[in-house]
Amino acid sequence: MKYSKEDKPERAAGGAGAGGRAVPVALLVIVLCAFSFYLGGVYSTGRSLLDSIQPAPTLLALGTTAAQQSSALALPAPSTAAAAVSFPECPADFQDYTPCTDPRRWRRYGNYRLSFMERHCPPPPERQQCLVPPPKGYKPPIRWPKSKDQCWYRNVPYDWINSQKSNQHWLAKDGDRFRFPGGGTMFPNGVGVYVDAMRALIPGMRDGTVRTALDTGCGVASWGGDLLARGILAVSLAPRDNHEAQVQFALERGIPAILGIISTQRLPFPSAAFDMAHCSRCLIPWTEFGGLYLLEIHRLLRPGGFWVLSGPPINYENRWHGWNTTAQAQKADLDRLKKMLAAMCFKLYNIKGDIAVWQKSPDAAACYDKLTPITTPPKCDDSVDPDAAWYVPMRPCVTAPSARYKKLGLNATPKWPQRLAVAPERINVVPGSSAGTFKQDDARWKLRAKHYKTLLPALGTDKIRNVMDMNTVYGGFAASIIKDPVWVMNVVSSYGPNSLGVVYDRGLIGVNHDWCEAFSTYPRTYDLLHLDGLFTAESHSFIGTEGVLDNITNCRCEMKFVLLEMDRILRPTGYAIIRESTYFLDSVAAIAKGMRWSCERRNPENKDDKDKILICQKKLWAGKQ
Repeated sequence: MKYSKEDKPERAAGGAGAGGRAVPVALLVIVLCAFSFYLGGVYSTGRSLLDSIQPAPTLLALGTTAAQQSSALALPAPSTAAAAVSFPECPADFQDYTPCTDPRRWRRYGNYRLSFMERHCPPPPERQQCLVPPPKGYKPPIRWPKSKDQCWYRNVPYDWINSQKSNQHWLAKDGDRFRFPGGGTMFPNGVGVYVDAMRALIPGMRDGTVRTALDTGCGVASWGGDLLARGILAVSLAPRDNHEAQVQFALERGIPAILGIISTQRLPFPSAAFDMAHCSRCLIPWTEFGGLYLLEIHRLLRPGGFWVLSGPPINYENRWHGWNTTAQAQKADLDRLKKMLAAMCFKLYNIKGDIAVWQKSPDAAACYDKLTPITTPPKCDDSVDPDAAWYVPMRPCVTAPSARYKKLGLNATPKWPQRLAVAPERINVVPGSSAGTFKQDDARWKLRAKHYKTLLPALGTDKIRNVMDMNTVYGGFAASIIKDPVWVMNVVSSYGPNSLGVVYDRGLIGVNHDWCEAFSTYPRTYDLLHLDGLFTAESHSFIGTEGVLDNITNCRCEMKFVLLEMDRILRPTGYAIIRESTYFLDSVAAIAKGMRWSCERRNPENKDDKDKILICQKKLWAGKQ
């Protein structure tokens, strides 16, 4: 939405009488522009936590509402209503379109370590401005918990994985549905039996010590799905594939998953995020490239965390006949693997049958102090933040635990569910954060979630399963609905201070992301999107030379592209809760109408707040093409 110059306040005329007002405004604009240029767009898609320690008229305080943020910006109210917009339908072959992992663009990138399967987003001229159609015959997904075991065939109409993996019992087509019997390459007797065997080797999986897990090369995420009933929350990870659509099956089932591959870039998680990592014949070449992929797993695990491997070369004595290899080759690979893990401060924790468990050293002095920049592998220096994970190349070095953390280790962390309500130790390194701000944020989100349920009765029922909080700080919204039949993907801005470690310390899951780009998921994979103050925070990026907004579309992340991405990943009949200042809601509502959403404006829980809430629902429509 554009504003004419008539909508902007006139600049004072020159002269002594105007100097008292014009000079401070000019200085403020110059300082803001220089600061923004220096940080390379640090005013982010998420709420900046730095704002709380540098209060100024145009800097936001941590935990402020969208209305308070808008007031701080002192923006003029728009004098005209938002213009009507509309978007065409995308072609029918875009039904599984993933913009940043699009197989149609892979030939542009090299084959080195399968890096073409990493994120490569289209440049602005190639961005699609259309609505992704559902497959023919699409209907609302089967509700949780039945969805864990079955889904509609027409919602994910891909037979390749069924025919190619039929002997492994990943899934089976049964009339108008796919069924998921819980099979897998390394668990022919079912995933439940497999996890039972794993829990026997790792007592921490039974008492709440292990809460967060990462499954690499997840298949259809049967392992992660089984863990949910055991109080363990896993992020299942698999790359985009021309045929398999593994992640899409996982999300259709209601199991947390994202598109991703361990290749050249760090995964979008902070260091010491997961209590456990798992690979069940995930075909990742762990011992190649100097153990680089193992070093990434090491970075992601908490001190004392577990790495579980089943498949080659584990139990090679009994398995090598079916692996198209030799016993000698598998023995050499296992010896190499053990040596590499020992050099990375892992110890073999337990092994039985097809499952081997290593534990990352919980004690910095026990192993890490012996590493130097010239050992193999070397110890990482301090030049790169171990938590930085947005387009950051993986490093061939060991990330040693920070000496400033005393309670980051797995055994020092409160067990689940107690850890959800405890202010984590590393909240103190997030600018503007403290145990006090953590408690205030928690209390605020309990009130907001209660209010949301009065506005959207479907929240808290089996109508909503997959939820995304698009602009979180500490995961407060996710914590407030933890008892509901949902899981929440918390998204922390890749620009600005990184509070994602706090989210994981609470026993929740999430990723770093920049909403100027598409999210790493398939279309139609979330039932509810929650957006709090994203556009207000982004308004920093387009303050013009006259100290006011030149144009809403000049935001670093253009509003229509953010909303089109929301439409892409939201399921038909799914919901969006958009909490923003009234300044932006007119434009949001106009674009939402153009996307065929139905929206209603509602008041916030606190009558003193000037922000408003849009409750939207995406319509189910059939493509014309």
